[in-house]
This record gives sequence, C-alpha cells and structure tokens, in this order.
Amino acid sequence: MFIASLYNLKGGVGKTASCVNFAYMAAKDGYRTLLWDLDPQGAASFYYKSEAKSKVSIKKIIEQSHQLNEAICQTEYANLDIIPADHSVRKMELILEDNNASKKQIRNVLRELDQDYDFVFIDCPPGFSLLADNIFFASDAVLMPVIPTTLSVRTYDLVKTYFQDKAELDKLMCFFTMADVRKNMHNEVMRQLYKDKRFFEYYIPNLSDVEKMGVHRAPIEEFAATGYAAVCYRALWNEIKEGVME
Repeated sequence: MFIASLYNLKGGVGKTASCVNFAYMAAKDGYRTLLWDLDPQGAASFYYKSEAKSKVSIKKIIEQSHQLNEAICQTEYANLDIIPADHSVRKMELILEDNNASKKQIRNVLRELDQDYDFVFIDCPPGFSLLADNIFFASDAVLMPVIPTTLSVRTYDLVKTYFQDKAELDKLMCFFTMADVRKNMHNEVMRQLYKDKRFFEYYIPNLSDVEKMGVHRAPIEEFAATGYAAVCYRALWNEIKEGVME
C-alpha cells in the first residue's frame, strides 16, 4: 500500500483538485484506491458527492472505539473508495493531543488497510501542525502543488526546510499548478525551481476545466476527457506513478 498525501503550507493552490484527479486516475488504472479527506473544508468529499457516516468519526477512530474501515464509503467509480471529512476533523489537533500527541497515530490506524488498497491519497489541510506531522510520517510521498509565483517560492523554501529538519526531505515531491507560461514571472520561477530536481516535469496550466470540477462534482476526465486539462493531469499522473513506483 503506497500512501501519498497532497499538501501545501497555504491554500488555494490546486491541492484538492489534484488529489481528486490523481485518486480517480489511479483507480481507473486498476489500482485499488482510497482517498482520505482530512481537510476540514471537505472539498474532496464534495467533489465525490460523499458524506461521512453519522455514527463513525475520526475522533472515534483515533480513540480506537471504531476501526478505520468502518468509515469507508464507496464512490460511483470502480476501485475508488473514500473516507469523507466529518465535523470532528476540525478538532484534529485536540484529538491527537488528547491521544498521546504521537506523530504515529495516523500511520497506526492506516495499518489495518495494508492488504486492502494499492494507493491511499490523503487530502491535507494547509499549515504546519501535529496533524500535518502525522500525515507526513504516514506518507510514502508528500505531493506538493506549487503556483509559479514569487511568494510560492518562499512557501516552497519554508516547506523544504521543515522537511529537512525532520529528516523527511526525500518524501517531498512537487509539481506546478495554475501555471501560465505566457507570463514571464511564471516561466522564470519554473526555470528556477526545476533546477532543484524535486519538481516533476509535467505541470497543470491555469485552465477553466479545473474550476468546473466544482460544478460537475466530478474528476476532470469524467466531463472533459479530451480537454487539455485532462491531458495535462493524465501526463502528470503517469509521471508521478512512474516516479513513486521506481
């Protein structure tokens, strides 16, 4: 079971859209796939038209009064399940602190699914936190979308230093989103950061089909399979898949 989390220190960078599309594409490729929505906004759950089960919450799972598999819901797509965000996700810091504040708690509850899935994707909330540390520790790869702007370079440097300090830098893998190669700034930032060798070659342009995911409540390939956004996501996913499975 390979665990990939989608993360950025800031919001509004295409994190959830990427998580939704990567999970969909992994499932479409025949991998048994689970998406775990740990972002309190619950956008990934919204895209997949999924709601958390009323009697099961992340709080109860961390407290070990329920097992993680009890929270799993099926999506309308083959090979793809989801654990939707529930209200207790908003209090995850307190829940984790009340349960020994270990960075191993998310990894421990995921262990029961080792034989059930090939890929697990985690949609993370922004920011540095105990929850983020739990997710990073549990992950085999942390996929970070980056908008090619000056402020994003600063954010990338902060995240890179954070991972370096925790001796987990090898997990950090980045890709560009909302890129507009007609802009000199975007081109310059991309040239600069590609030198770091931590970025995948393929990127996601700033395209309207990505925004339309919220209208259709579906991954891009479901409503615009031949569009350029779908082509870009498929190329990026194939590159990521090859990179993480080397």
